[in-house]
Amino acid sequence: MARLRAAGHHVDCEADFDTDSRPASYLPLGSSVAHVAERLREAATTDEAADALTELTAAHDGVLAALEEVLTATADFHDGLGQAADPYIARRLRYLADKHLRVIRTDLSDTRNQLADRHAPHPGRSTCTGEVPSTEQERSAMCACPPPPRTLPAPPPTMAAGLRR
Repeated sequence: MARLRAAGHHVDCEADFDTDSRPASYLPLGSSVAHVAERLREAATTDEAADALTELTAAHDGVLAALEEVLTATADFHDGLGQAADPYIARRLRYLADKHLRVIRTDLSDTRNQLADRHAPHPGRSTCTGEVPSTEQERSAMCACPPPPRTLPAPPPTMAAGLRR
């Protein structure tokens, strides 16, 4: 209730629900990153897919750049711990950031750039226009557009019959 009131809504409710507590309104980082996957699943054009990938691949504030900072900061932390394995762990974390993460970021950035240059609709997905047939009296909660065509999985290969005697 407090969050609704903070947003400017007038709220009448039972006393049990009337509280000043406002839980955090931001999504956890994992949910935010998973939202990128959802945007890719819903993308109807290469431009929409490229926009979603930009959040991951942006050089200064992308998710992968932040992950590199986390790996480097964790490596720096291990450098000062003083146990025998700590320098090895620090080197391993820097290796992951410098080699493996760099390859992932480079490949995803190239993929993003190719999609951005293509400017094409996805052949298996349609963009919803939100238009409702004139016979329908009110807009449905569901999209009025026909669903995208389904592709059926390929049948399994036929088994060759063994030799008969």
